[in-house]
Amino acid sequence: MENDKEMSEEDNKATQEVSENPELGKGQEVENASLEAEEDQSEESQDEEVVDFSGYSKQKLLLAIKEILKSDQYIKCDPQVNDIKSHYDEIYQKEKDAALELFLADGGAEDDFEYRDAEEDREFFAVYHEFKSRRSKQIKENERAKERNATAKTAVLDRLRELVDSEETTSSIEVIKGIQQEWKSIGPVPANQNKNLWASYNALMDRFYDNRSIYFELKELDRKKNLESKLELCEKAEALGSESDLKEAIKNLNELHEEFKHVGPVPREDQEQVWQRFKAASDAVYSRRKEFYEEQKSVYKGNLELKLKLIEKLEPFRDFKADRIKEWNNKTKELLAIQKDWEAIGPVPKENGREVNKAFWGLFKQFFNHKNQFFKELDEVRKRNKEKAELLILEAEKHKDSTDWKESSDELIRLQREWKELGPMPEKSRDDLYGRFKAACDTFFQSRRNSNKEANKEYEDNLNKKKALCVQIAEEAKASADLSEEKLEAYIQEFNSIGFVPRKNIKEIAAAFSDVVDLYIAKLGVEGADKDDFLFRLNLNKIQADPNSARVLNKKEHGIRKQIADLENNITLWKNNLEFFAASKTADKLKDQFEEKIGKAEQEVDRLKKKLSIIREF
Repeated sequence: MENDKEMSEEDNKATQEVSENPELGKGQEVENASLEAEEDQSEESQDEEVVDFSGYSKQKLLLAIKEILKSDQYIKCDPQVNDIKSHYDEIYQKEKDAALELFLADGGAEDDFEYRDAEEDREFFAVYHEFKSRRSKQIKENERAKERNATAKTAVLDRLRELVDSEETTSSIEVIKGIQQEWKSIGPVPANQNKNLWASYNALMDRFYDNRSIYFELKELDRKKNLESKLELCEKAEALGSESDLKEAIKNLNELHEEFKHVGPVPREDQEQVWQRFKAASDAVYSRRKEFYEEQKSVYKGNLELKLKLIEKLEPFRDFKADRIKEWNNKTKELLAIQKDWEAIGPVPKENGREVNKAFWGLFKQFFNHKNQFFKELDEVRKRNKEKAELLILEAEKHKDSTDWKESSDELIRLQREWKELGPMPEKSRDDLYGRFKAACDTFFQSRRNSNKEANKEYEDNLNKKKALCVQIAEEAKASADLSEEKLEAYIQEFNSIGFVPRKNIKEIAAAFSDVVDLYIAKLGVEGADKDDFLFRLNLNKIQADPNSARVLNKKEHGIRKQIADLENNITLWKNNLEFFAASKTADKLKDQFEEKIGKAEQEVDRLKKKLSIIREF
């Protein structure tokens, strides 16, 4: 405690001596103060050197944070890293939201959604956490280093104080130079100790030169050497004015400022001149940086105008509505094209960045909110259509193994028409549902086709048999040997019993058979009523060869019965009319005509009734 008190008193004394002798150490303090002010200005300028990461992609943001991690400037670069992290989080969240929208559009449930980070996401977050860890360590290490530096500088002050208080020796100058160099090499100290340490150091140095007889001579010599060093630093600073890499020039200039600060005082007559020269060289570099930032501001303003135009272009998307997926997809492509244009534009002025980003992404998000709502409603429609489709599948599967070709075919065709009118179904089950429905229909229609193939073969065989029979009847009729009505009826019966022929050959074979029957009848020479009955019977036999024979016979019977009824009504009417004829020559003539009509009608009725009896035989 006593030693600390003595040191404090000596430091105060040294400080008081400098205060009472303003010439002592005055030049050094002025230069140090100027340099510190210039460094503050440089730091402020560096703080203004902000990079706008709003237009960066995730890959560029990852490269940027990796470069910063290599720099070892963890404390200084922390705000910049936080800005990078903010922009990366925004893109990451946007991709996560887009993945969720796609998952929901594919029919997924929001509670089942799990987003998997991409490889570059994991790498980015790992680099970010490594930066924060290193920054924390650097802060702690800097504080420990500053404390160590403060201890080291205190030790240097103790040695300097011993030297100041010691007797003059030939080695004092070399020792004091060593102390100066050692003091210069020691890094920064805690801010609350820096001012006192510098004051003690400068006071003790001034006391050292003041207490020795060669003070002024040594001091002038030392200041001349310092002048040479500072002039050399001025030349280096002036050379930086032509450095093409502005960032490298600023870095080197800051290093030169640090050296200039620790060189020491120069002769008073050169002090202002050398300082103004060094300051002018520095200002030239700072001016280039200022011009660069002014140019950047102009570019940023241009970028702002472009982005504002894209926001205007995005306005119509705010309230877009549609009822069809294709329209939503087309509009989404337009929106993503605008997004691509947005991301291609560079940064905007920092004061406008948050505002324009909020406006653009707000419209962007609102469009996708409307799109999500559409797909939610569409999911409900798809769900209902799926239920209808499953009912149609059950109905179709009931008919797939049926052999009732007509009824089942009509029913399946009706179900197919209903299926076409269903509308959209869930994509993940749409193909499966259609596959099941189509399989049921295909099974039935394939079975029917197979059955038709067998039937067609049988029909072809029947056609060949009927053709052969026609040839046989024609040859027998031409030979005019052993012809009879019974044989012709047998031939007709045989023709009718053969069965169906292909639909395309029905008329052809029927005409051929009719021709040979007519030929046979002509060769038989049947006459009179017998011929009429025979021909009618033959006609009925031919009708039986028709696939719709039962319907045709019923129709013919109905027609004959109607003819009989009409004739009987006419006969009754005519007989009633005969009673009104008066006895006269004209009336008798009319009466004879009516009686003749009645006789013919009664004969026709008898003939038609005979035909009815023949039809009943069939």
